[in-house]
Formats: sequence, structure tokens, C-alpha cells
Amino acid sequence: MDEYVVLCFDALRIALPLSVVERVIRAVYVTPLPGAPAIVSGVANLQGRVIPVVNMRRRFRLPEREMALTDRLVIAHTAQRPVALVADSVNGVLEHAGPDRVDAETILPDLEYVEGVVKLDDGLILIHDLDRFLSLDEAEALDRAMAAAEDR
Repeated sequence: MDEYVVLCFDALRIALPLSVVERVIRAVYVTPLPGAPAIVSGVANLQGRVIPVVNMRRRFRLPEREMALTDRLVIAHTAQRPVALVADSVNGVLEHAGPDRVDAETILPDLEYVEGVVKLDDGLILIHDLDRFLSLDEAEALDRAMAAAEDR
């Protein structure tokens, strides 16, 4: 049985494997990070750790909006670093097994950031691949921006 944390953005639902999610917290102040890729809103100090905050609305080309106090930050881990993902809300954990999961390759080859889709009675949930959500250029730009911020 696979377990996913479900993040909501308007009508779009994105699932992350529970194994990559550390925790979910309320939105906090985000400090801009000069030189960071466009999908990075800035950084947040989370219990002494400075973590890049990713605007998932930009990644999935959804309408922009200001961060609200009701938004959530999902602290998750990629292969390279921890990240905080801004979500409108979090729907909890989805336990899923079986034939209602479709690999992204069968839907649309080269679909970036998405490894599959879960079909539910009330719609679809995209399974997000955190290790592919930053392009190589974006990852390098983020590394440079984080290093420059640490030097200040």
C-alpha cells in the first residue's frame, strides 16, 4: 500500500510520497532570495534551518496569489536538499493500492515533475516527483543563491 500526502491548489491536487515529507506547518515569513530560480519564493528559517520555499503554483502554471496565513508549508526532502512547498491546504494522507494508479509515461511521455496519476471517485491526483521538480539549471541557480546568502 502506497501512502501519499495530498496538497491542494484550487482544484488541483498533488500527492507526495509520505516517505519524503518531514512535516506540515503553518505558513511563515519568507525572506526573498536574490538569484534564486523563479519557482523559489525565498527562504524560511525553520527551527534554525534555512530552507528554500518553493512556489508550487508557479511550477504547475497556476494563477499566482499572495501567500495567506491559512496556507501550509510542506517540509519535504529531495535527494539534494530539504525544501518547503507552499500549498493552499493539505488534505492529509491518502493510502492507495491497486489498479487506479497510472504511470505518467502512459499518459504523456516526458511529463515533467509527475510520476503518475491516482484515479479516485472525486477526480485525479497527480503524483509529484520531488527529485525532478527542479531542472539542472534551477538546481544550480538555487545552490549559488543559497551559498551567497550563507556568505552574507
